Amino acid sequence: MKILVTGATGNVGRLVVDELLALGATDVRALTAKPGAARLPAPVEVFRGWIGRPETVAPALRDVDHLYLAPHLPTNAEVCRLAAAAGVRRIVDLAGAKDGEWRPIEEGVEATGVPYVHLEPGEFMPNALMWAAQLRAGDVVRDGYGESRSALIALEDIAAVAARCLVEEGHEGRSYELTGPATLTRRERVAQLGVALGRELHYVDLPRETFIAELTPAMGEYAAWYVDGLEALVDHPQPVSPAVAEVTGRAGTTFLEWARANMAAFR
Repeated sequence: MKILVTGATGNVGRLVVDELLALGATDVRALTAKPGAARLPAPVEVFRGWIGRPETVAPALRDVDHLYLAPHLPTNAEVCRLAAAAGVRRIVDLAGAKDGEWRPIEEGVEATGVPYVHLEPGEFMPNALMWAAQLRAGDVVRDGYGESRSALIALEDIAAVAARCLVEEGHEGRSYELTGPATLTRRERVAQLGVALGRELHYVDLPRETFIAELTPAMGEYAAWYVDGLEALVDHPQPVSPAVAEVTGRAGTTFLEWARANMAAFR
């Protein structure tokens, strides 16, 4: 069984390659725009390309049985059609909340008629890196909507689920909402970073407009959109999904575990 991983040097795609090899997959092909920088293990067959340029994807689809589809809205539907025409027999896509902006990813996959698995992760744990500069400078985190609650997920857990869905039977037609094992407020996340760092941290909850202004240099026009999402999670927190444990057979990574593994970024 030949498996193609698109976005194979991306934050999730690279981890999917590792998880496939750990599961014993022996025929893995990786699509990456930067083969030299990928440093993929020797057994992996590397193709140069990017799903944002579908003409570069077509050669990599030759003889592929199962496809991991990285998210890229502008060309998603075209890449899906190419996969179907090439005879791909299963597509595992990385999307997002079913009623959110990533819904066209799933629609593009389903339109092909190819058996699919939809992966719908919530907020990523590495989003906490937005506080790294503040914590390298001191013990105060200026943020907003401290009572906004979500069940952050580690990228490694997304990749582990994706790999299982690529190599195992029985997942076709499923949509897996992926979360971490606990719903935490933003204030609680900062406190757990303090535990990992061995420091007492102080959380400053900024007014909405001040918070947007502080996010704008990094997020630009998306700052207000991001803050709106946090506000919604105050009254409607994201519940925990059991999917990671059900698919992988192990508990998902806790935020404290992730924090301890990534302390170098905060010191």
